[in-house]
Formats: sequence, structure tokens, C-alpha cells
Amino acid sequence: MEAFDRLKAMVAAAEEDVVKVDGGNKAAGTRLRKAMQEIKGAAQEIRIKVLEAKAPLG
Repeated sequence: MEAFDRLKAMVAAAEEDVVKVDGGNKAAGTRLRKAMQEIKGAAQEIRIKVLEAKAPLG
């Protein structure tokens, strides 16, 4: 599923900021919060697609 691959890429891209936040970088925290909000939206899209695929047609 293309949307899932995009979600995985988003999480991987945020990993660097996770490390920086752990080191006390406040700007990285801001970037990470923004990335996590986008990840949340992408996960919701996948959830909706899964529910649509599961729903009976007709």
C-alpha cells in the first residue's frame, strides 16, 4: 500500500529530530511535533482506506 510506505518514510524522517530532542534541542521539538501531526493525518488516511476496503459493497 503506497500510503503505508509514505507513513513509514515520514516516521523515518522524524527519527533525527527525536534524537535531537533527547539532547535538548528545542527547535527539533517544534519540528518533531509538526511531523507527528502530519504522521497522525497520514495514519488516519490509512485507517479510512482500510475501513472502506472492509465495508461491504452495495
